[in-house]
Amino acid sequence: MVISKKPLHFIIATFVACMPLLSAANPSVDSVKVETVSPVTVEAHEENAGPKDIKTEINEFIGHHLQDSYDFNIFGYKNEAGALEHVGFPLPVILIDGGLQVFSSSRFHHGEETAAVNGNFYRVHHGKIYKVDNAEADVTLDDKHHPTNAKPLDFSITKNVFMIFVVALLMFLLFRSLGKSFAKNGGISSGIGRIFEPIVLYVRDEIAIPNIGEKHYKKYMSYLLTIFFFVWFLNMFGLTPFGINVTGNIAVTACLALITFLITTFTAKKSYWGHIFWMPGVPVAMKFILAPIEVLGMFIKPFSLMIRLYANIVAGHIVLMSLIGLMFIFKSWLGSTLSFFLSFAISLIEILVALLQAYIFTMLSALYFGSAVEEHHHEEAHH
Repeated sequence: MVISKKPLHFIIATFVACMPLLSAANPSVDSVKVETVSPVTVEAHEENAGPKDIKTEINEFIGHHLQDSYDFNIFGYKNEAGALEHVGFPLPVILIDGGLQVFSSSRFHHGEETAAVNGNFYRVHHGKIYKVDNAEADVTLDDKHHPTNAKPLDFSITKNVFMIFVVALLMFLLFRSLGKSFAKNGGISSGIGRIFEPIVLYVRDEIAIPNIGEKHYKKYMSYLLTIFFFVWFLNMFGLTPFGINVTGNIAVTACLALITFLITTFTAKKSYWGHIFWMPGVPVAMKFILAPIEVLGMFIKPFSLMIRLYANIVAGHIVLMSLIGLMFIFKSWLGSTLSFFLSFAISLIEILVALLQAYIFTMLSALYFGSAVEEHHHEEAHH
């Protein structure tokens, strides 16, 4: 077995595709309810919101966990004065607004303050950066609760982008070490490579070859290995208590599905397009009916890849964090204990789901590749 160096190229391609879209993955429609129909500031609304009960705080915490952020917050706690303290580190903010604006996310103070940069003022509202008039101004909302402020072009290194780089570096070091051990020991893995070698062989023998065929599977192996371990590692990081939710970001899953779609489209053989636009073996009248259906199916396939991974990961996070939140709602030894053991059981299931979703994404990608390069000798002979 030989480990190809090409997976790194696909990781970089994933970065290029994901980074411009990550900032657009957070909800663009704000859920803040405003009492008046005239434009109001967020600050005025929050002052009149009143105290929050425990259920509201849990819902807001879950929503904050699912969103991307401009700093890496490891954990938070309330000090003796009751103020929330954050433990983590800032990330670089990169904006294009009348030129390149680069600064640290620490200027936002976790979204509580305005960042002044080169005469411009920016605030974070619901995971997005908006431009405001001055240091005292806030983001304004219209009668439909949409921000009216200008939004600069955002290429920031958010928490999700940071974790993509971390996983890419981890994969590069891991498989570089595995490749070196193969070259050094005559095709025998050593060290941690002994754990991952059976998985690499499984992807080749049980996913790539059965779905693509022995004649064409090799040119897709680099991508299939990359996507499998990329999704698997990100899913596992998402189960840590660091608030990481990369594969629960629909922009990331959309980019991964888009890469699969592009590879399928640009490597497809003539017979693949013939089955889409002029289905052989059916009456001519049916060909005109089947053609638009097959074209629609081309775009449904990557859409299903995107939604399947995104929905399963987000649902798992919501269920798990909701069960943990029940411990604070019950406030009794019986209810809290049951919630703890139930959340622990769901956590074990989520470990399996993390691997299962990586397998499904890889298997379906291989299936699409196989349909693109499938040879139809019997039909050619018939015609």
